[in-house]
Amino acid sequence: MRRFSSPISIPNILTLVRILLTPVFVILLLRGLYAYALAVFVFAGVSDGLDGFIARYFNQRTALGAYLDPTADKLLLVSSFVTLAALQVIPAWVAVVVITRDVLIVVGIAIFTLFEKAYDVHPSIWSKLTTASQLLLVAATLFDPTRARLPDLHAPLIWVTAGVTILSGLHYIYIGMSILQETGES
Repeated sequence: MRRFSSPISIPNILTLVRILLTPVFVILLLRGLYAYALAVFVFAGVSDGLDGFIARYFNQRTALGAYLDPTADKLLLVSSFVTLAALQVIPAWVAVVVITRDVLIVVGIAIFTLFEKAYDVHPSIWSKLTTASQLLLVAATLFDPTRARLPDLHAPLIWVTAGVTILSGLHYIYIGMSILQETGES
């Protein structure tokens, strides 16, 4: 799996576009333009899949892209949850759960880096379910911010998203503790 040598690649450009679209997305939400915000959110999701496909298929994976891509994803999702909670479109506690998990992951990586612990953590099934449920919740909320058409779907989706986000966070804590335990014993 050879990495592409130039940091300027189509996947990285698409990722940078997603990062630059995040403030546009937030501004659209703050102005109550949910349909336009949904269009930006969907475009960001499609470009995320496209940049991953191009990086793998055309062997344009870069070290920069390995950091930028998840950063762009987290930036958009955290901005979504914070803004929707501030607008009282979703419960604030859901945003707190989502952000707390992400902060725990960043703190774990910082601890590994500080103590020079080697780690190779790949997204688990819980992480993938978390991302999917968070994306679905944001998209459903943007589609129907008043919940007039989705009342039977919205509340269960909130609880499922919170549940899998918590399970994913606990799973990452378990993995982190296991790595620290292994390196402490050797």
